[in-house]
Amino acid sequence: MSVQRAREAAARGGWEEAYDLLMEADANGLADPGDLRLLGEVAYAAGHLDVTIEAYERAHALSAQAGDAVAAAGAAVRVAMHLLLDTALMAPVRGWLGRAERLLQGQEETPAHAWLAAVRAYERMLTGDLQGARQWSERAIATGSGCDAAACAVGQVAAARLRILDGEVAEGLALLDEVGVAAVSGELDPLSTGLVYCELVCALQGLAQYDVAEEWTEAMERWCRTNAIGSLHGRCRVHRAEILRLRGACDEAEQEALVACEQLSPYLRREMGWPLSELGRIRLRKGDIDGAEEALLAAHRVGWEPQPGLALVRLARGESAAASAAIRDALERPSRVPSKELPPNTALQRAPLLDAQVEIEIAGGDLGRAHAAADELERVAARFQSKALIAGATLARGRVRLAEGDAAEAERCCLEAARLWNEIGAPYEAAIARMVLAEALRAGGSEDRAVLELQAARTILERIEVAVGATAETNVFRREGDYWSVLFDGRTVRVRDLKGMRYLAQLLAHPGREVHVLDLVAAETGQPTALGDAGEMLDDRAKSAYRRRLAEIEDDIEQARALEDAVREAQADSERDFLVRELARAIGLGGRDRRAVSTSERARSGVTRALRQGIARIGEHHPELGEHLNHAVRTGTYCAYVPDPGAPAAWTSG
Repeated sequence: MSVQRAREAAARGGWEEAYDLLMEADANGLADPGDLRLLGEVAYAAGHLDVTIEAYERAHALSAQAGDAVAAAGAAVRVAMHLLLDTALMAPVRGWLGRAERLLQGQEETPAHAWLAAVRAYERMLTGDLQGARQWSERAIATGSGCDAAACAVGQVAAARLRILDGEVAEGLALLDEVGVAAVSGELDPLSTGLVYCELVCALQGLAQYDVAEEWTEAMERWCRTNAIGSLHGRCRVHRAEILRLRGACDEAEQEALVACEQLSPYLRREMGWPLSELGRIRLRKGDIDGAEEALLAAHRVGWEPQPGLALVRLARGESAAASAAIRDALERPSRVPSKELPPNTALQRAPLLDAQVEIEIAGGDLGRAHAAADELERVAARFQSKALIAGATLARGRVRLAEGDAAEAERCCLEAARLWNEIGAPYEAAIARMVLAEALRAGGSEDRAVLELQAARTILERIEVAVGATAETNVFRREGDYWSVLFDGRTVRVRDLKGMRYLAQLLAHPGREVHVLDLVAAETGQPTALGDAGEMLDDRAKSAYRRRLAEIEDDIEQARALEDAVREAQADSERDFLVRELARAIGLGGRDRRAVSTSERARSGVTRALRQGIARIGEHHPELGEHLNHAVRTGTYCAYVPDPGAPAAWTSG
């Protein structure tokens, strides 16, 4: 009965209800592989990744015991797919795909074969084996075209991306357009549709084709409002944040990135570094050096490549030697961390590193390295024929020429770079190009023109600041004795003081910034908060999942050694180190569970209750503001005021 009701709830999109019903039914252990597959689908939509993977693992085991090789292989492929999408741990992915391959040997072609090929194509691409990935993508298309349209579409996206990475840009973009039709037409299931949308945008943003990427991002946003499940909402927000950063709307971009981090936290593991790195880039653009470093170091802690962001943070702090060492190390020992936007072992992965190296090496006085980096960046831009890559390479050449004393050539390059960035619609980059142009003009003796260019650059940057802070001073949240004076959307109300109002004032003062509940309590009381004991940091299910992944990684390391594949072994080693660190955070000496902080949990509960009471009181006096705050205030161990982009976000508080 519970399973049938869960199916009905899932059919109407009631994911949490369906999840609760299935977990109730699973209390005594679901024994039907089909029911477990349903649990996997529902758990993913409801934000329970570990349950998703475990459900498919159990479906695999039950199907294998029943002698249904095809069903067992299909479940194994689903385990691999979710591990690939949301953990970026390639060693376990390889293990599960290997199981599926063995089960499917000698079987007639089925959708399981098509999905095996599609997931294998991405596994190969994200580990840098582009030739192997192309063969698997062709197999996914050939098999999927006859039995599974979704697997075929995912294979086509992979094939298109591989053509682009091989330098066949026009052919790859044409194939992306073709497969995009499948996403728009509604022919695919929600998860596959979202994957196609996300991969389209990843491909275009990795290629720096921002105009087309923006169009597909908008299409994905429209679709996500009513159709997305699982991690797709958060992925869409990261793509949107990248576009907003390019357009100069950095406050909106930061809000999108912060919400993306929150929405993706139930799903992503290592790949959480993707939204964190974007958050770091946005904050660096805003001049928030400490915030940028915080986000980039967080990305690094989850196993992501933080460069060139951290090197640019060092440069912004005036630490040119440290910046040079960091960027050289990143180029000499390129990251093998899987990234769908910038796959490893590709020229596109090197492009942002080279762009940063030019600026960093010039600041450090090593013109030889700067020149070499600019040369390589020009070759990458010529190969991929992306206007943004060409603009970046042209400005890099201008910087080098200026440092070498060739003011005339520097002027020509910077003029061209500014023109290209203007055409792309990237005001910040255009302003930077004009500032370098001003230096070139001054070096060439054209002081008047240099002043004009500096003024133009400053005007552009001021416009960005005005656009970002257009709502500044619009809203007021100020304490006046036992009351708070609140102005929002042109209407002022007075609300009696509550503890939650004081917490809310702290959040409104820093839109987009996460604040730990203990910091909120300490600021409100003026007293530091003592820490205590509150139970285990990881539940048994999560710890068991981590240990299964570790065992799979150990198997992969042994296989890599037997094959004498040093690259594969090194990658698996890094994945093992990541998981060991994660477990070490939760398990102490002698295998004892580390305990979380009871004071933190009590504070979380108290702050959440107080904030909701304060917002409810405001809503009694100003319903529009109450609705806005209910939507924009995020509670939990970390709290934040994160309004939707375009909503009035700036407050005068006190």
